[in-house]
Amino acid sequence: MIGASREALAAGRQNLESLTDSTAVDPARIAEEFTAVTGLLDREVSLRRILTDPSRSGQDKAQLVSSLLAGQVSGETVDLVSGLVRSRWSGGRDLVDAVEELAAYAEVIAADRAGALDDVEDELFRFGRVVSGSHELRAALTEPKAGAVAKAGLIKKLLGGRANAGTVRLVTSLVNNPRGRSLEQGLESYSKLAAARRDRMVAQVTTAVPLSDSQKDRLSGALGRLYGRQVHLNIDVDPEVVGGVRVQIGDEIIDGTVSSRLEGARQVLEG
Repeated sequence: MIGASREALAAGRQNLESLTDSTAVDPARIAEEFTAVTGLLDREVSLRRILTDPSRSGQDKAQLVSSLLAGQVSGETVDLVSGLVRSRWSGGRDLVDAVEELAAYAEVIAADRAGALDDVEDELFRFGRVVSGSHELRAALTEPKAGAVAKAGLIKKLLGGRANAGTVRLVTSLVNNPRGRSLEQGLESYSKLAAARRDRMVAQVTTAVPLSDSQKDRLSGALGRLYGRQVHLNIDVDPEVVGGVRVQIGDEIIDGTVSSRLEGARQVLEG
């Protein structure tokens, strides 16, 4: 998102955080209702055009939202969506993307409140690795002809009883409503939301062997000092790196693996 849409999303996130500071508000319910609103806006092109039409007043658009959603979702969700449509948007799709992102962020807030945010982050990462390593599983979860019920059943079979309920809901929502994203892109976006909740960065770490807890702490501490923020480690073990550690944070890569040095030496010799 750019310009007005980015500002509108930031305001919507602040409103969601302020609302869910109250223990009387259930962020998991907000997430479910926002997911339903995402589906409505995704289907109804004319509606989202009206709700992002800059020639209409914010109050008129908020009243339309209230008339459509009242009695269907909670008052808190009506208020949050009304706040979104009062803002200016660069395009109708941006509004849908924002509502969807806030649905996922509400799940993140729910996990954080329950003290399970670290678990959800790790489960999303591990699920992504499992999907990447299985062509059959990826095909089953992305097959357009497969019904939502069948996909939800498969996810429940894979994660039910093994993962946090919020993780299951996030993965199910992504699989059934990818909206042009790959599974990997969707899971990465969720990971970033979880990191943003605690104002920390996510490092993708690849090593030849599992790291001990003390090694993880030292690496996380070193990266935190380097970037000036808390850094969460997503660790992938790959024997092909031979030794050393490869770290990727955003677009930046710190590659200290033996395999990388051997490849560099090979290129020198061949050149």
